[in-house]
Amino acid sequence: MKKSLFKTAALAAALSASVVTMAEAATLKLSHVRPQDTAIDVDATRFAEQVNAATDGEVKVKIFPASALGDYTVVQERVGLGAIDMAVQPPASSADKRFQLVYMPYLVKNWDDAERVFAKGSPMRNVVSELYARQNIRVLGAWPVYFGGIALNQDVANAADPTADKGAKLRVPPIKTFQLTADNIGFIGSPLPFSEAFTAVQTGVVDGVMGSGAEGYYASFRDVTKYYLPLNTHFEMWYLLINEEIYSELDDEQQAALSAAADQFEIARWETARGDQARNEKLLEEAGATILPVSDEQINKTAEIVRKQVWPEVINDIGADWANDVLDRVMK
Repeated sequence: MKKSLFKTAALAAALSASVVTMAEAATLKLSHVRPQDTAIDVDATRFAEQVNAATDGEVKVKIFPASALGDYTVVQERVGLGAIDMAVQPPASSADKRFQLVYMPYLVKNWDDAERVFAKGSPMRNVVSELYARQNIRVLGAWPVYFGGIALNQDVANAADPTADKGAKLRVPPIKTFQLTADNIGFIGSPLPFSEAFTAVQTGVVDGVMGSGAEGYYASFRDVTKYYLPLNTHFEMWYLLINEEIYSELDDEQQAALSAAADQFEIARWETARGDQARNEKLLEEAGATILPVSDEQINKTAEIVRKQVWPEVINDIGADWANDVLDRVMK
């Protein structure tokens, strides 16, 4: 009888210890917009492995690729609410139109400028972190993606000439900067969610896509991309996000592990992003797309038009005093 009671007590103690361990462990859902095995999926998986190793399995990160948890605009809202724990994705301006500043076309023209403007500790990063904080979201790090271009499903005459009226309709993200840019360089901007873009091109609703770059077009649009125009329309930066309350529930060591893995996630990407852009342009070409030639003169002319026609309207839309103050700090 005593032996039986001893076994029961031991079992109860073991079960109690197990419950405590499980309560301390956390599995965080992380959403991103690309299919499995793409560059961001590989880097996000490595980030998850580093977090798991650094916390001895107490914090696990489960990856949900290909917008499995919803369009990135919806995911941002759900991260703010805590319905989704984490995401790595572009900012959505639907909740705060000031995020349009991040997408200012021709804000930077080369990779050195991009790293100076967008890297950790820069004025732009601080502004982005403040905007996300208002939505109950913490920025852990970032992932530089590419300089943007235009994917076309048909031959468009004078595609690289910003003064030519092309009559071609482009899907653009539901962000004012993109529609204004398309409209002012001879295209017709048609705002559509990312999740609807492929079908829109495939069915002829639009003639192409703007708002991504070679990486995005190869990952998600290569079957409907016949021409690629590397016009450097904007610099795309994705942010590694976590709900603020969920982050606060982690202990100090777990937070430190998450931050260290996020730093490595960003540092490693800056080292590979430039080469990755060239590699993805080559992959698009191998998939059957024609890479249209674009001269520095055409890019500079496009930038001049966009800065003159688009910037003032965007700046006024998001608040001229705030936007000009940020741009003054960013452009120093």
